[in-house]
Amino acid sequence: MLKELILYSYVALGYNGITPEKRIIRLAQHSAILLEGKMIGQTISHYKILEKLGEGGMGVVYKAEDTKLKRLVALKFLPPSISDATARKRFVQEAQAASSLEHPNICSIHEINETPEGRMFIVMPCYEGETLQAKIERGPMKLEEAVSVATQVASGLSKAHEKGIVHRDIKPGNIFITSEGLAKIVDFGLAKLSGRTKLTRTGTAPGTVIYMSPEQLKGEDVDQRSDIWALGVVLYEMITGETPFRGDYEQAMMYSIMNEAPKPVRSLRHDVPADVERLIDKTLSKNPNERYQTLAELIPALESLMRRPEIKAAGADSDDAKLPPSIAVLPFANMSPDPENQYFGDGLTEELINALVQIEGLRVAARTSTFRFRGEGVDLREVGEKLNVGTVLEGSVRRAGNRLRITAQLINIADGYHLWSKRFDREMQDIFDIQDEIARAIVDQLKVKLVGPKDQTLVSCGTENLDAYTALLEGRYYLHSLTPEGWAKSFELLQKSIELDPSFALPHAWLSDYYQSLAWWGGCPPNEVMPKSRAAAERAIELDDKLGIVHAALAVVLWSYDWDFRGAEREFRRALELDPTAAFNRMRHALFLSCQGRNEETIAEARLALRLEPLDGLLAAWVASTLMGPGAIEEAIDTILKALDMEQDHWQLHLFLGFAHLHASREKEAAAALEKAVDLSGGASITLAILGVTYYLMGKNSEADRFAKRLAERSKQEYVAPLYFAWLSMARGEKSAVLAYVERAMEERDLFIVTDNILPPQIRLRDPEIDALLEKAGLR
Repeated sequence: MLKELILYSYVALGYNGITPEKRIIRLAQHSAILLEGKMIGQTISHYKILEKLGEGGMGVVYKAEDTKLKRLVALKFLPPSISDATARKRFVQEAQAASSLEHPNICSIHEINETPEGRMFIVMPCYEGETLQAKIERGPMKLEEAVSVATQVASGLSKAHEKGIVHRDIKPGNIFITSEGLAKIVDFGLAKLSGRTKLTRTGTAPGTVIYMSPEQLKGEDVDQRSDIWALGVVLYEMITGETPFRGDYEQAMMYSIMNEAPKPVRSLRHDVPADVERLIDKTLSKNPNERYQTLAELIPALESLMRRPEIKAAGADSDDAKLPPSIAVLPFANMSPDPENQYFGDGLTEELINALVQIEGLRVAARTSTFRFRGEGVDLREVGEKLNVGTVLEGSVRRAGNRLRITAQLINIADGYHLWSKRFDREMQDIFDIQDEIARAIVDQLKVKLVGPKDQTLVSCGTENLDAYTALLEGRYYLHSLTPEGWAKSFELLQKSIELDPSFALPHAWLSDYYQSLAWWGGCPPNEVMPKSRAAAERAIELDDKLGIVHAALAVVLWSYDWDFRGAEREFRRALELDPTAAFNRMRHALFLSCQGRNEETIAEARLALRLEPLDGLLAAWVASTLMGPGAIEEAIDTILKALDMEQDHWQLHLFLGFAHLHASREKEAAAALEKAVDLSGGASITLAILGVTYYLMGKNSEADRFAKRLAERSKQEYVAPLYFAWLSMARGEKSAVLAYVERAMEERDLFIVTDNILPPQIRLRDPEIDALLEKAGLR
């Protein structure tokens, strides 16, 4: 080989314009080429080199046969052109880092060794498949596959992070996809072990620039959040086929990463749900504190995406990717002379939603989100964008005595064309047939596969008594008003529905919810109304045990009133089996989990509830409250602020914003939010109590005393939860009074006693005497 190098030196390089330094570099490079060409067929140790597989900045990889164990392996050699001590240390570090990790998504290390000439090499398994880089080069990946790969890589990285190892060079070239679809992380050559000395020279930034985080580019200390950033870049690239940051040269790329926002994912690929875009945006936050802080936060979010039907159905790697069948049923407009008939159009809308949501393969926007688009002049493209649906059903109802005129139109959002429309002029007794015909038309037009007989009824109302059905629709309409007057009217109508058809399960189910509303917010003692809620729920289950809403209602009774946590879990599970897309049931379950201290499950369930019902202020308020248990305070605040952009006057949003600020010890901000909650709610007891607590914490005792006095006066006229007074006493430092109120709360079964885990720390029940009391009752 020496003769070949001398010849190359004279013939190829000559003398003109080649400095001694450049000559040495080029000779080293050429010697590497010659050496690598002679590797094929050589046996090193007991490994016979078969072929070259690839090459990167930290090594050349060959396929080889292990002649002892008769298996194929991959040998990674440190290039001969790189011989400095830092590179060798980094090479050894890769082997040490990877060999300490046992995980199905991390490429394992069999051995580290060196040739007689001193070339170091690592022995690894030889997988059939290709790098993720090769896969991406063919174009954007199927959405399900991209999210699956990201989930697997996150799982492998999680194992490394547990060991204190940060990869620092996550990129498609360092992710191998086996022929079975298993993702393997390779090349821990840049891994930084916690507590080890940095191996990089001053001014040398390890990692591939395109995938490097802003803090990594600045040369700052990096942690697992840099790997989360890089994984976000990779996920963006898998889905869009492009990298999120651009630059014609390295400095321009660095500027883009540190200063520019990437193009929205959905502007590059229209079949991507908004939640995927939000997840990627969060991983790519310039400020590490605004990203997912750990993979324990990111992995559940990725897994929840994998469960969604639109992820599984999303288009492949082509320009023809389309949304899976999806629909929003907008509130049917009331065209009747009597505006009171609005309940009928709302009821028709709800029944259609309830029927369609049972159809496999069809994604249906939730009720409250669609009802936000009530009224004339609705921009259907805005509906499609905000609810992430491809079609809309809209219509109108005109009722005159026993006559009905119902119009319905199914519209394709992309082009505004009517896919189907029809006018029904019928008698009132035909309402069930009309609903079924509309649902069946949607199934036919959207090419959704029906499960079961073709002639099965899609809309099942649970009664053949039209008057009972009408009373249910009207009662449900007034229950949604969330006002004392509405609740009173709802109760009368639900009772009427039951009297007209005692075997009708749905009014019993809604009656159970009605009683719970009185216990939580309506100023009624729980020990008076919660047994009635339980009885109504149990009666509904006797009549029809396949209603998810009633199992969720019973779960709330078992949890918050009976303190039967196992029974509550059982009923929540049954409710979600029957209706997995019911956002309010998901939210209730998240609240239960949060109060039980089951943090990871809480966050996953809360986020899923919000995705299912993205435009509901009440649900957003309670989702935010559940996030406070696990300590996700900033996410809770972000959830509330987004909801307030839609519903400025929702008092519970301001209430829980105050809670969140108290969690963060921001009493001034808490007071501002709670003052709004007091005004908007008309002075709801809980708002007076929490604002009073906040004023005491701020040292504004005279103002706090005023609210405490208002509550005391009110308690003489109506029920006020004992825990409200316990919180005020705690803020005043009156320990004996707190204990007395807690004892009374337990006696009266104050529902808020089970929510202690989500309360601000300033008013949590943390005292040895109280702990003993709660433990004895099974509440600790």
